[in-house]
Amino acid sequence: MTERPSGANNEAGTDMTGAATVGEVLDGLSDDGLEGYTYAYLDEHTKREVRRAVLKAVAIPGHQVPFASRPMPLARGWGTGGIQTSLSLLGPAETFKVIDQGADDSVNAANIRRLAARTADVETTTDTTAADVIQTRHRIPEEVLGADQVLVLQVPITDPLRTVDPSDAANRRRHAHANYGKIWVRLYESIVEHGEVQIAARYPVMVAGRYLMDPSPIPRWDVPKLDNAENLFLFAAGREARIYAVPPHTDVQPLAFEDRPFRVERFDGACRACGATDTYLTEIETEDGERLFVCNDTSFCEKRQEEPALPKDHHLDRSGVDWGPGTGTSVEMATDTGPATDDPAPDTGGDRT
Repeated sequence: MTERPSGANNEAGTDMTGAATVGEVLDGLSDDGLEGYTYAYLDEHTKREVRRAVLKAVAIPGHQVPFASRPMPLARGWGTGGIQTSLSLLGPAETFKVIDQGADDSVNAANIRRLAARTADVETTTDTTAADVIQTRHRIPEEVLGADQVLVLQVPITDPLRTVDPSDAANRRRHAHANYGKIWVRLYESIVEHGEVQIAARYPVMVAGRYLMDPSPIPRWDVPKLDNAENLFLFAAGREARIYAVPPHTDVQPLAFEDRPFRVERFDGACRACGATDTYLTEIETEDGERLFVCNDTSFCEKRQEEPALPKDHHLDRSGVDWGPGTGTSVEMATDTGPATDDPAPDTGGDRT
């Protein structure tokens, strides 16, 4: 146990170090408190186990691989699976980025970044193109990821079949036999009732033509980015103790009927800050009651404000990469122009990740 800083007291209204703000408290802490911990917080046995699970998940795309999820310095449901996976992959030469709902400056993202910087001694960044490992909650960055990057997604619910049958044992048998009839019935019922599939997030996808997969509560806008990407996608659920993956250049297709193709969200407007019309937008309301759209990916929005014509693949050796709507015309699923409807609130599984 480390000694209490000098001048510490327990009087009401006074913090333990005499600092005026939480930031000053954190800045005043030394690294002595980390003595006794292994590199990157987790013990070596845990990191080896996570890496073995990742290797198996890469070998069987879309298959849920169990692992012994460890207690972390935050509650389950707040990204413990993603943190364990990220810390197991990080090395001293890596650069780490954390996104929470498209933002880099949220409390959760900042705290995870700080944990990695203090325990793994890695560089952190808010620039997508400069990161080697990116941990994200509910979004895939707008900028195209490269072959040397890994995207770790936090997952609250691992099995898309749970929406049609709460029995995990029955659903495991369905995965074993590739029996996904119930999920198709759910999509059909949604079309009968609403005219199109009304799934705002966690849209089910088929990986490599074999396994039905939950892509985490990303919006439909991000689903086409999973298909034939150059980077590795890792999905980690700490509470459910499961890891699954989409390796580079893997076929990932959202479930859809021939006469009702998959469609992403439609926005009636452009980003108020950068003017973008090819990014996922978030609607905000001003104090005057005016409704505006802004880019959900704050890092890319800042770049677009400096250079409005900046393409999403500006940092790659080649150009013309189709990464989401507006970047090209080859992604037919993302450019369907059917009748616009209002999307329901995103289905995040009723929990944080």
